[in-house]
Amino acid sequence: MKQFFLFLIGGILSLIIAMGIGRFAYTPILPLMQKDLSFSNTVAGYIASSNYAGYLLGAILAGVIPLKGYRGIPLRISLIISIITTALMGLTYSYLLWYVLRFISGVSSAFVLVLASGIVLDKLAVISKTSWSGLFYGGVGFGIFLSSLIIPSLNHLFQWEGTWIGLAVVSGILAIFVWIWLDEAPNTVEMKNKQESFALVPPTKWLLWLTIAYGLEGLGYIVTGTFIVSIAEKTSYFQKDATLVWMMVGLAAIPSCLIWSILAKKWGFVKSLVLAMALQSLGMAMPAFWISKTSFIVSALLFGATFMGITTLATTLGRQINPSNSSRTIGILTAIYAIGQLIGPTLAGILSSSTHNFNAALIGASIVVLIGAGLLLNGIQFERKPKGKLISK
Repeated sequence: MKQFFLFLIGGILSLIIAMGIGRFAYTPILPLMQKDLSFSNTVAGYIASSNYAGYLLGAILAGVIPLKGYRGIPLRISLIISIITTALMGLTYSYLLWYVLRFISGVSSAFVLVLASGIVLDKLAVISKTSWSGLFYGGVGFGIFLSSLIIPSLNHLFQWEGTWIGLAVVSGILAIFVWIWLDEAPNTVEMKNKQESFALVPPTKWLLWLTIAYGLEGLGYIVTGTFIVSIAEKTSYFQKDATLVWMMVGLAAIPSCLIWSILAKKWGFVKSLVLAMALQSLGMAMPAFWISKTSFIVSALLFGATFMGITTLATTLGRQINPSNSSRTIGILTAIYAIGQLIGPTLAGILSSSTHNFNAALIGASIVVLIGAGLLLNGIQFERKPKGKLISK
């Protein structure tokens, strides 16, 4: 059991490196870069979009390249690339190079998420601990919290350039343990897969509904995920402590995945997914109707408590519906999610430019996520079937 816990910690650390730091550290570092270099929000948006585009490509490639049984090596290579691109962000002042670096970082982070998810979820299925997936996905929240915690100190000592490099050094140290502990076990899930045919999950054809809903989630959540710190910073309630909002997101995200996994085991994955998306929708719209320090913190907590929980529920459910090819299923879900992420900030930017605030964008994003939740309601019926009854695939 000790070996399994080290394996799980290795998976968690991989998400801290590639997602919590490599992917999401840009949000709290962006205001520091803009303050020093005075580049426009348009440039900031392009840098963000290049990362989303890379994430999309990485998700597609990770889903279509046949890597089952050979995921360890590409996972490690992706981690190395993620660390290098994080460090190089602090060694150049070229917009073009930033676009390229964030694009490559996006590709590598998607590979790490898809491959590490496949490895860890397969192992959890073998030992009948699927609900523990929440511990694994909590790594993203922990990475967000960790980076938010150390970024102010790194910036004070080394400016924004040293902040990127410092985060890369931390990631490099953590990667050593990933290398040692996260090994891909022999493919022993086939027998378990047959047993999982009796699980109370929707049939394979229902994956279409899950995929569409998850795409809408990507389209909606990224508006808050990209702009919440910037929106908070522009209010009178946050002067130099807007990073606190992002820290609250990470803090809430750490236990959220485990909590949602436990609820899914008790209530069913589809029902839990609908509730999580409804709560996220509420939190996203909150700053548009109630502007205060409290509303931003509550919004950040609700967002943090749901955005990775939704990923946990969707990917775990996708794997249970189609366990024979988990990496491909997770890759497809991640790709459609990434398409939504690519579109969301652009639409939000257009709306905010025409209305001169983010209220319409936040409300629109909230509605999109709520629609996604509504599309999943027809899947609840499959979780009500008697135990032991075979679900037709």
